[in-house]
Amino acid sequence: MVARKHVCVIGAGVSGLAAAKAFRQHGHQVTVLERSHDLGGVWEPSRSYPEVQTQSPKDLYRYTDKAMPDAYPEWPKGRQVHAYLKAYADDHGIAPLIRFGTEVRAMARRADGAAGWTLTLADAAGTRDESFDFVAVCTGQFSDRNVPDFPGAKAFTGAGGTILHSSDYTDSALAKGRDVVVLGFSKSATDIAVNAVQSGARSVTIVYRESVWRVPYFIGGLINFKRILYIRAQEDMFPAWGLSRRSRIGHALAKPFIWANWRALEALLTIQLKLNRTGLRPKVPIERDISCSVPIVTPGLFDMIADGRIRAVQGSFDHYEAGQVRLTGGETVPADIAVLATGWKLGVPFLPEAYRAKLVEPDGQYRLFRLIANPDLPDMGFVGFNSSFATVLCADLAANWLVRYTDGMLAKQPTPEAMRENIAMMLHWKRHERPAAGVYGGLCVAPFHFRHFDELIDDIGATVRRRNPLAENLLPPDAEAYGRFLASAPRYEVR
Repeated sequence: MVARKHVCVIGAGVSGLAAAKAFRQHGHQVTVLERSHDLGGVWEPSRSYPEVQTQSPKDLYRYTDKAMPDAYPEWPKGRQVHAYLKAYADDHGIAPLIRFGTEVRAMARRADGAAGWTLTLADAAGTRDESFDFVAVCTGQFSDRNVPDFPGAKAFTGAGGTILHSSDYTDSALAKGRDVVVLGFSKSATDIAVNAVQSGARSVTIVYRESVWRVPYFIGGLINFKRILYIRAQEDMFPAWGLSRRSRIGHALAKPFIWANWRALEALLTIQLKLNRTGLRPKVPIERDISCSVPIVTPGLFDMIADGRIRAVQGSFDHYEAGQVRLTGGETVPADIAVLATGWKLGVPFLPEAYRAKLVEPDGQYRLFRLIANPDLPDMGFVGFNSSFATVLCADLAANWLVRYTDGMLAKQPTPEAMRENIAMMLHWKRHERPAAGVYGGLCVAPFHFRHFDELIDDIGATVRRRNPLAENLLPPDAEAYGRFLASAPRYEVR
């Protein structure tokens, strides 16, 4: 028998909804805190730039127990994803549990010595403290904007210029008839650049540090990329963590064939995306950088760069001037609007410094077992920090793992020492064997989706773990199948 807890879920995005559903389903009292006025996180409409859509197909970007509507396109638009998340919250009775407009300012261990945390909350009524038995941090990696401060901003805005973060580019009309400069080369940066062209901008310039490999929705114009890059057979080409001596030998023997596979993919992408013609062919091998930092190609991007509708300049901003931006190479670019597609700040700012030091290494790597829990942060867990190309499925499985870990009901309940040893092993692997796995604080499971999922469902105690061998090796992850795996795990009662 497990004691019922009052669980605080911080954030009502993809991950927060998954956590709220999992803890509520297992019998716990749940309160969801959301600082915005609506649920959805990055998919909340006022935070979405025009024409935003998923990078993953809809059959991967979903929860285990709810498919996206058949009427949705394969890559749903932002408002469709928001509607899907709202329907999910309604289906599971989560909506009434959400307190909107409530920000977590700080937190501390409970002064009465009981398990749990006391949170300092701020809302329209003021500031107050409230205690909870457990806290699920579901703020993810897209919570606080990263907005670099370049000199000359006052002169630029004083002359009528506009500086905004990519998440604030929510109205296409902003670009019409104006000179637009986008800093960054992420998916949001290229989406905004293409949108600005389509919205009638006078000129569009995208400023980037390094070109990166990108994957089109259809490789070679024919094959959905999920059937190549989202399958276990392809994942097995990457040496993962904790490999046995036999597996390492197997990888060594297969190395020439694996090398040829990647060179063929590079050649195909170079032709399809006009990378030589645009001068944007990346310098590093594609297999070295495949992680959450590899974006999907914005349709039309490379055609627009090739014919000059988008000008791509390598470098960064040096400073703003009236009516223009001067770049680090000394060149000036006319600008009425400067869009900073500079990403987001990682971190948990409301966590006390002493605990933050236990969570994040000096080099920014997170100390999280299974990317979910830290043995030195009691009565706390993280959902949605295991990001990937299948973000919703990752959050769903992490939430189901976390509630069982919290209740001490994992089939393989780890000891604190075992967790620390595993964390140390993973940090060594990310730093020395697979540096690409260290991007975003090491909070990315791509391209090792299947291995990560295997660990989670094995810990949970699922008695059904695989599909038939052909499907398991040659098809992408199946959210409904993982729902069946979760359903096969031992049940328990919370009172």
